Order: sequence, then structure tokens, then C-alpha cells
Amino acid sequence: MDSLQSQLTALPVFVVGLLASVAASAGTGVGALPVLGLRQVSQRAQDILQSIAAGIMLAATVFSLITPGIAAASARFGSQASGALIISASAIFGALAVLLVNRYAPHEHFLIGPQGPPSHRLRRTWLFVIAITIHNFPEGLSVGVGFGGGDVANGLELTTAIFLQNIPEGLVVALGLLGAGYRAPFSVFVSFATGFVETLGGLVGAAAVSLAASFLPWGLGFAAGAMLFVISHEIIPETHRNGFEEDATFGLLGGFLMMVVLGAALG
Repeated sequence: MDSLQSQLTALPVFVVGLLASVAASAGTGVGALPVLGLRQVSQRAQDILQSIAAGIMLAATVFSLITPGIAAASARFGSQASGALIISASAIFGALAVLLVNRYAPHEHFLIGPQGPPSHRLRRTWLFVIAITIHNFPEGLSVGVGFGGGDVANGLELTTAIFLQNIPEGLVVALGLLGAGYRAPFSVFVSFATGFVETLGGLVGAAAVSLAASFLPWGLGFAAGAMLFVISHEIIPETHRNGFEEDATFGLLGGFLMMVVLGAALG
């Protein structure tokens, strides 16, 4: 791990952020692979898997975005209070950005159905794809920004977290497409493709930090707000609609604590 960190430290932030976002995005494809031989997973298991992903995302947001964001903002603006206010303000902007896209882009979720403006021209599959794009872009953004300031250890932890949470997400996406009547190879392909939307987010985040180091605190806060919006508005409601709320809650707790342990091990 130390050797990897030293090698990555020698590379430009933009390149590291790009490589990391590609690696993290591959998790959706890895998670989708079981549908090639597995045709059905219970709704309870799907809810637990998605909740574990939400817990992983929540831990990554707190420990790899908000905490280093406050530290970076505090160093720049001179006090902890100022740093916390900067991160809070930028997190609100991040959440509002995802809200606007969520409200005005036609898309459809597997469990809660259509959202955004009605669209009669787009096939249902592509409404799913748009929903996944909205979900995945902030994750890629967080990875790209997470390597800002040369903190490779923090970036690697965040990349690992996003990769791990993408695995159950990819499985659920592939199962949803399978249930909608699409063949297993196509379902896996779409899961792989939608995961690489995160690469675009990683490019945006890494480019912003590379061009202006002063953007780092704002970028970390923005990515944190976008991630928190996705967790609260998208994942948790979808896992609490089928009567498995308690299982989902402990799944989220398990995912969060898994990242606490992983973070301590990597640290």
C-alpha cells in the first residue's frame, strides 16, 4: 500500500483522480456479473445490499469528504468555525445541484417509478439509465476531488469505499433490468456502462482541483452534499418501501462500521 501511495503521489492530481474514478466505477460491473448465472435475488436481500452501500457512502462522505474538507477550509480561512461554514455552504450547493437535475431530468427508479418531467419518447430502460447517471455522477466527483491537495491516502480510502458500494448497486441495477425483460448479458453491459459515468464525475472533480487548489474545500463540500442527497433522497426511501426497514437499517449500520474499520486499517 505504501508503495502504491508513493507511486500515485508522483503523478499529477488530475491523472490520479481519473485513474481512481475509473477503478471505482468498475464496481458496478463487478456487482452485475452474478446475474449471468443467477436469475433472482429476494427483495429483502436487495434492500439489505443497497443499505450496506448507503452505509459505505455515508462513511465515505463523513470521513473522506467532510472531515478533510473542514481541515482544508480551516487552514485556508483561519478557524474551525469558518471551515465548517464553508463546507456546510458548499454541501448545500451540492445537494441543490443534484435536486435540480433530479427534478428536471426525466428518469425512473426501479422501486418508486418515474420522476422528473414526463417523457413518452424514452424507453423505460433509458429512464433507468438516466436515474443511475444522476446517482453515480456525485460519487465520481467525490473520488476526483478526494485526491486533491495531494492526500493520496484519503483518496484511496474514498476510492475503495465507492468501489465497494458500487458492487451491490450494480447487482440491483442488473436485476432490475433482468426483471424488466432484458437479457442477462445486456443487463451486465448496462451496469458496466452506467458505472463509468463516475469517470466523467472524476474528471470534473480532478480537473477543478488541478486548475485551482483553492477550490479544494468547496469541491469536497459540494461532493459531500451531493452524496448525502443521494443517500437520503434515493437509497434510503427505496430500501424502506418493502417491509424490510429494520433489515435495511442494520445493513446501513453494517456498511458504515465496515468503513470505520477499513479506514482505521488503511490509516
